[in-house]
Amino acid sequence: MPQSKKDTPLRKDAPLRSDAQRNRERILQVAMVELTRCADAPLSTIAKKAGVGQGTFYRNFPHREALVLEVYRYEMQQVADAATALLDTRAPEAALREWMDRLARFAMTKAGLADAIRLVTSAPGGPARPGPTPVLDAAGRLLRANEEAGTIRSGVTPDDFFLAIAGLWQIDPREDWQPRATRLLDFVMDGLRARASGR
Repeated sequence: MPQSKKDTPLRKDAPLRSDAQRNRERILQVAMVELTRCADAPLSTIAKKAGVGQGTFYRNFPHREALVLEVYRYEMQQVADAATALLDTRAPEAALREWMDRLARFAMTKAGLADAIRLVTSAPGGPARPGPTPVLDAAGRLLRANEEAGTIRSGVTPDDFFLAIAGLWQIDPREDWQPRATRLLDFVMDGLRARASGR
């Protein structure tokens, strides 16, 4: 005997309806802009600019911490996904250098988002800051592709790479950061190329 709709259990992992998914993505997109501009942007402002009611907003993000952490994860995933797209369309060396520029742009233009993350994760009993795992994995893919192509030295790990570019986070994003970031990343790229097997 077939189950009636009333008796059919709801799956917790069922995908969101298309309109609900659009609402969620719109909230995230607006939140990225607003939190980048102001770390403690009011949630009511984000909901209003996203064109959703308070009920819809809080169903998706019951508190500020949930929203900020999801925006951070979303942004990290965008940066990580760019590595795959670049490897599909560029030679490994060009893909790595272009990805480094994208990473610099993310670091400089999302300084406000970093402040928002610090606000929610530094509070007593607050959530832990999400790790940069997708970005580390993306760096690993780019480094392996270049090592196999002989365009960078062997044995460079994602941890090595991020230590080498750590100076990015010392640059003031309110100043003319691009020339300084480009110079730093060119230095790092020259170091990666040194003793490469294909050179």
